[in-house]
Amino acid sequence: MDGMNIVVVFPGQGSQSIGMLSDYAESWPQVEETFKQASDVLGYDCWDIVCNGPAEKINKTAITQPIMLAADIAVMRVMAQQCMLMPMVFAGHSLGEYAALVAAESLDFEDAIKLVSKRGQLMQAAVPEGEGAMAAIIGLNDDPVIHICETVSSEIGKPVEAVNFNSPGQVVIAGATDAVNRAMELLKEEGAKRALPLPVSVPSHSSLMKPAADELAEYLKTVTINTPKTQVIHNVDAKSHDEPDAIRDALVRQLYNPVQWTHTVQIITDGADVVVECGPGKVLGGLTRRINKEVNSFSLDSMPAMQKFLDSMS
Repeated sequence: MDGMNIVVVFPGQGSQSIGMLSDYAESWPQVEETFKQASDVLGYDCWDIVCNGPAEKINKTAITQPIMLAADIAVMRVMAQQCMLMPMVFAGHSLGEYAALVAAESLDFEDAIKLVSKRGQLMQAAVPEGEGAMAAIIGLNDDPVIHICETVSSEIGKPVEAVNFNSPGQVVIAGATDAVNRAMELLKEEGAKRALPLPVSVPSHSSLMKPAADELAEYLKTVTINTPKTQVIHNVDAKSHDEPDAIRDALVRQLYNPVQWTHTVQIITDGADVVVECGPGKVLGGLTRRINKEVNSFSLDSMPAMQKFLDSMS
């Protein structure tokens, strides 16, 4: 384990599910303790929503965001107790970036819970339910996706944009619902293998989020941010920032600009031996393998997965 270069990444919205982390909770008290910390800040029972749903509650942006942050940090706390690892860098996909900042001790966990709850509320308020959409486009390069989105935006007069560059051949688009639907049709004609609508209630990382970003910027002025103790690579520019104001700026710009995940993974895996996904689901593990086949990747979404990782480290 000594000399092993480890990178930790945190998933964002979309990886939540009812019953997630239940096997962890049976064995590790940190899980429910972490959710209790979040619940005390928010004034509602986060763990109850994880265990019992309903789906429309856990998938509501303003609730999903703090619940996913708690889930990411709970898994990281279990991992940290099980093995004394010092990751060389952290990164998180979209909302996961906030977990990366908590892990790097740049943000206090309880402050971060309040912050992402506010972020979710601002995003939900910026675009009324049903008026915004997102879709994953599989099997096309970035350029035709960008070009078709631009064409549709000018034709319809409403925005649709490429917003997550997740891995080669996987781009997420977002914007006004009818513009997204039209772009999906044209992208399939262009040769996309699949165009899948995503179960989200807001068009994250699109220009429609600019009003929410402006309000987030005001709120962030009240939040204490410290210089990270471990490097965090940000989504918006695939760079690390030390200055609290530069971190605030990166978080604001992230809300209405694309997630540069392919570029981020290329940077964080340079010189890395292992990439560990801390949180529910296996989305980032799959993307890591598509972007860099050389690096070992683990998704710690269950007790058996955690055990497999620990065995590999011993």
